[in-house]
This record gives sequence, C-alpha cells and structure tokens, in this order.
Amino acid sequence: MDSLTQIVLGASVAAAAVPAAHRRAALLAGAALGTLPDLDGIPVALMTDDPVLRMTLHRGLTHSLLVLPLVAAAIWWLFRRFGNGRVAASPARWFWAIQLALVTHPLLDAFTVYGTQLLWPFTPPPAMWSSVFIIDPLYTVWLLIGVLVAACAGPRLLGKRAITAGLVLSTAYLGWSLVAKTLVEREAERALVALGLGDAPRFSVPMPANTLLWRVVAMTDVGYVEGFRSLVADRGPMRFSAYRSDVEALQESAHLPAVQRLAWFNRGFMGAEVIDGTLQLSDLRMGNEPDYFFRFDVAQRADTGWTSIPPVQAPMARDIGNTWSATWARIWQEPATPGLGTGEAVGSP
Repeated sequence: MDSLTQIVLGASVAAAAVPAAHRRAALLAGAALGTLPDLDGIPVALMTDDPVLRMTLHRGLTHSLLVLPLVAAAIWWLFRRFGNGRVAASPARWFWAIQLALVTHPLLDAFTVYGTQLLWPFTPPPAMWSSVFIIDPLYTVWLLIGVLVAACAGPRLLGKRAITAGLVLSTAYLGWSLVAKTLVEREAERALVALGLGDAPRFSVPMPANTLLWRVVAMTDVGYVEGFRSLVADRGPMRFSAYRSDVEALQESAHLPAVQRLAWFNRGFMGAEVIDGTLQLSDLRMGNEPDYFFRFDVAQRADTGWTSIPPVQAPMARDIGNTWSATWARIWQEPATPGLGTGEAVGSP
C-alpha cells in the first residue's frame, strides 16, 4: 500500500496497544515503524540498476513474517534497555505495539496484487490476495481520522475510541473487499466456463482507488482475455475481450534468468510481444490493455534462439487522469463493449 496508509496503520495499531499515557508517543513510533519495511527500496537501488531485480527484490527480506518479528523484538529490547523509560514502564504492551506496527505492514501489502514475499528467505510465489488497490482512500481515511483525533486527544478516552473506530472501520472495509472479490470471481467463473476457459489460470483485481469495479484476466493458449465487472451497474453475463500474446517466444525464452524471475514473481501472468527482434514482457496484473505499469525488454532474437540482454523498463504511456475518468464512468454504467481496452470481444450475450 501507499506510504500514508502504512504510516497511519502503524500509528493506529501501536497506539491501540500501549497505555493511554503513552498514546502520543506510540503514534509517532508506530508511524515510523509502519513505513520502515519500504525503506528496502534504498539498498536495492544502490545494489543494482536492473529494473527486473529492483521490482522483484522489493517486498522481500523487509516484508518477511519470518524476519520482522525478530527485528521488532530487537527494537523492543534496545528501547527497553536504552530508551526513555516508556518501554521499560510497560514492556509487554510496548512489545506488542512494536510487533504489530511492523507485521501489519506486509500483511496489508499482501492484500494488493503486486506481490509480497511473506515467507522470505523461502521462495514460494509472492502472496497477492489482490482485494484492494495500492491506493484506496476508503481504507485509509478511517485510520487517518482516528490518528488525527487521537493525536489531539492525547490520553483522553476520546483518543482510544477514535483509534478503535478507525481500526474497526478500515478492517471492515478489507472484509468488504474480500466479499466483493468473491462476487466478481463467481461471475467470472460462469462466463469463463461458457468460453471453455473454466480451468484457465486467472486473477481478479480492483480498478484504481475503489472496490466497485473489478478487472479479471484469464490466460489462454494464444494470449489472454480481459473483462471488467461493476458491482453497481453490471447485471448480465460477464464479457471479455481477447488479446494475443507471443506465446511461442515466451516459451522459447523461458530459460532466461529475467524471464524466469518475472514468471515466478507474477505467477506467469505475462504478455509477450516481439518488437524489432526484442522480446518485451508485460506484467498483466498492474494496468490494463493497452497500458501496463511494468513492461521490460529482456531478450534479443539471435540465430541460435533468444539471448539475454540487460533488462530495460519501457515507459508507461498511461494518462492517469483519463484512466480515472474512464474508471469512474465504468463503475456506474455498463457499456456496449466488454471493457476499457480494445480487443476482440468474446462472450458477449
């Protein structure tokens, strides 16, 4: 999730755990700890200029549920031993405040589609529960209000109530996102079965900053299909647009390190295109046709097959303003065509 969300979540859980007299200090400590895991971007950027490695190393070591509890325990010990006395005065409650501020960060990140390596150093595919967008004001606003009220109220009961209300409402919104995802996936399943794609690998993800409009992508033998579902406007069967991918080039280059790493990170949800002899891979999870946030040139065609090249990230041509306008309009109205992209319509009623 975005930095503001992680800051107010860390502040909220820390403030909820400590005694009332320590609440303001916990708000500051929790805010700092809540954003700490995302500082992994700094050493990664210093370590490599490979955009594939930068993408796939993020949310790794510093987001691991096998690492962060140990880091939290070490921080707690240091503050208890050398701090200003608050941690020593209420060690058990500060122990949980520090643990929660750190551990909730990767857990919340796992609700997005990017991918979070919760079990690093083990290497299962990163968790991507994908029920909220990376920025969602309806999740963040309750926590932000609670933190601001608690900061003003200090040790008064109002501060505790505000923090509690913020955590309850934001958690309820996460719960709603899972319900919405289930409703969308049920409709997608029906439509994909009718298309003969009942067993196709797929994912669903909310469109930017809301949980009312969803995007579903399923992989096919020749590419993938993309469909949208508004929980407000859509009533009939879900419809999809089909897009071609250079599946043959992707298979032939599957042994290359960058291709393997991307396939592990995005679970194979990639589109492939050969442009002037260069293989470009698009992460289908983030963006939508025809624009994706992460597109990489990774290989060059040679006489003997595909050879690796230093990965280059292609610029994104997305117009954020137009994308949000189209998303907002699509929430409230079901169009005649299947979605926001331009592909061959399939599954129209």
